[in-house]
Amino acid sequence: MGIKRGTTLAAAAITVVLAATACGSSDDKTGYATTPAAAASQAPAAADGGPAAGEPAGQLAVAASEQLGQVLTDSAGLTLYRFDKDTAQPSKSTCEGDCARTWPVVAAGDATATAGMDPALLGEVVRGDGTKQLTVAGWPAYRFAKDAKSGDLNGQGVGGVWFAFAPDGKKAAKPAAAAGGTAPGGAAPGGAAGAGTALSVAKDPKLGEHIVDGAGMTVYRFKPDTAWPMVSKCVGDCLAKWPVVPPVDKADAKGITERNYLVLDRPDGKKQQTVDCWPVYTFTGDTKPGDVNGQGVGGTWYAVAPDGKLITVQ
Repeated sequence: MGIKRGTTLAAAAITVVLAATACGSSDDKTGYATTPAAAASQAPAAADGGPAAGEPAGQLAVAASEQLGQVLTDSAGLTLYRFDKDTAQPSKSTCEGDCARTWPVVAAGDATATAGMDPALLGEVVRGDGTKQLTVAGWPAYRFAKDAKSGDLNGQGVGGVWFAFAPDGKKAAKPAAAAGGTAPGGAAPGGAAGAGTALSVAKDPKLGEHIVDGAGMTVYRFKPDTAWPMVSKCVGDCLAKWPVVPPVDKADAKGITERNYLVLDRPDGKKQQTVDCWPVYTFTGDTKPGDVNGQGVGGTWYAVAPDGKLITVQ
């Protein structure tokens, strides 16, 4: 954002907060209170002007997103979402009560497939209250209360369990870049922002087991950050050296704790993955998989254990 680090870190402690998610205390000072599913269901109800529950989809359409590629929308251009806690075979919706107020269901009945979409992908499921909900490839369809206009994608990655639909019913995602353009897993060289759309565990002779992204680049935590409230104090120039880890589907997080595996909505518009509520980053000083050049930098940056805790060994 072009703001100098020296004048913004203090202010960032106040302004960088997680919308609609809470994390309680844990052994690591701040940590666990709610599961991702509970956090999703406890998010604020629909704001004025947001989609209402039970509205049909009408003629479906496909929107082009710079972030996600092709995204499925309703006739008004509002993004349609799927929920990881639901099932597609058989179709079943598990979002009810407060959850359904935040994620209004898309009523079945008049939905029409968009051009190039297989009409057979559209179906319906009977919910617990007897109403019928639209399904896409078996997955129940929802809107998000905070999407107020065509093109909004505010629900993408919320809680690590809500994702926009692609036209084929899968989670919307850009096709992988051509070979040679990026490192494996979609990572840009040198730990650039957007690196590695997956997380896993690697083992270092000194650090032991620690989290790496899809390109094998070490993942770090910043000691001044907090998990309760969930706050990132790395802003401005800091982010140029320590890019945020973007949201990662839990299905692509191997060996990582599922406790409070949530997404932080930053004031700068970026969405950042957290592990046990702690914001995580990569380091531009790491140039190849296995590098741990960020370990201990400034006495504030450390690799992350699979449970989200700091690894402070040097």
